[in-house]
Amino acid sequence: MRKNLKGVLFLMMLVVFALVAAGCNSDASGGSSSAVDVGIVLPTKDEPRWVQDEQRFKDALADSDYSTEILFSQGSSAKEKENVEALLNKGIKVLIITPHDGPAAAAAVEAAKKEGVTVIAYDRLITDTDAVDYYVTFDSLAVGAAQAQYLVDNAEGTDIPLYLYAGASSDNNAFLFFQGAWEVLQPKIADGTFKVVNSSEAKALKDTKDLSREQLSKIIGQVTTNWDPNESKNKAQTHLTSVGDDMKGDVAILAPNDGTARSIADVFASDSAVTNYLITGQDAEKASIQYIIDEKQSMTVFKDVRSLVTDAMGMAVEVLDGNTPETTGTYDNGSVEVKAKQTPVIVVDQENVKAELIDSEYYEASEFTGLE
Repeated sequence: MRKNLKGVLFLMMLVVFALVAAGCNSDASGGSSSAVDVGIVLPTKDEPRWVQDEQRFKDALADSDYSTEILFSQGSSAKEKENVEALLNKGIKVLIITPHDGPAAAAAVEAAKKEGVTVIAYDRLITDTDAVDYYVTFDSLAVGAAQAQYLVDNAEGTDIPLYLYAGASSDNNAFLFFQGAWEVLQPKIADGTFKVVNSSEAKALKDTKDLSREQLSKIIGQVTTNWDPNESKNKAQTHLTSVGDDMKGDVAILAPNDGTARSIADVFASDSAVTNYLITGQDAEKASIQYIIDEKQSMTVFKDVRSLVTDAMGMAVEVLDGNTPETTGTYDNGSVEVKAKQTPVIVVDQENVKAELIDSEYYEASEFTGLE
C-alpha cells in the first residue's frame, strides 16, 4: 500500500513539473506569439460606423509585421477600462481608443501611460488628463460649420422655424460640432432668418456668437440625442406635439449625425403641418445615402474614415518605428494641448453623392436604388 502511495505521489510530481515547464516555455516563446503591438478600443458594435472601422483597421495592418487586436466597449466605460487592461496584459505598445465617455476614459488611458504605452485618441478626444499623446480626428468645428452653412445656403425667407439637436453631452465632439454650427447659425438667428423652436437656452443666447463651455452645455443639455436614434425620435415627437402650426411649415433641422437624422426626419415627414424640411447629417452612412437619394435627408458630412484609419495606423507605425508622427494642430482637452492630425471633411447631397461616394469607390452603385 505504501509503495502504491509513493508511486502515486511520484506521478503527481511529474505532472506538476510538466505543467510548470510548459508554462515556462509558453512565457519564453509562446508569449511572444500572443503579444499585440497595437491595441484598438472602439465604443460599440451597434453603429455601422464602428463595425466598418473594425475591418478597415484590420486591412490597414494586413501587410505589416505589426499585430493588432480590436475590442468593443458596447457603450460602457467600465467595459472600456477592462478592454484597455486586457490589451495591456498582452503587451501593447500603442493604444488607439475612441472613448465612450471622454472624461471617464481618463482612468483607462492613465493606466496605459503608466505602462509606457503611447495613447492615440481616435475621432473623439479624451479629456481632463495629460495621458493622451495624440489625437486623430476630422475637424469637428468644420463639421458643424458645414452642417449649419448648408441650412443657411438653402433656407428661403425669414422666421424659419429652426430645430436644434446635438450629440451626447459626454462626448467632447458633440460640443465641437455644435459650437461650429452655432457660430454660423447665430448671425442668422439674430437677424431673424431663423427662429429657434426647441431650446429656451439657445433663444436666450441668440445675440451671443462665441459661447462658453458652460453656455454650450446648457443648450446641449436641452437638445441632446445621446447619439441614440430612439431618443432622437422621441424628442422630435415631443417637440412637434408641443408647438402650433406656426412653428411648422417649412423648417430647418440641425441633426448631429446620420442615425439621429433619419429618426428625426421620419417624425417630421409624418407631420402633415410640416410642408418641407431641411435636415443635416454626418458620417455618410449607407442608409442615409439612400435617404438623400430619396429626398428624405438633405445632406451628410462625409468623413472618409478610410483616411482617418490610415492616419491613425500611420501614426501608430511611426511610434513603433521609433519616429515622431506628423501633426497638424492641437486640441485643449482641459488638461493639456493634445497634438492632433486632422482629416478634411466633404459635404454630400443629391448633386454630388455619386461623385463623392460611388466614383471614389467608398460605396458601390448596386447598394442603392434610384441613383442616377
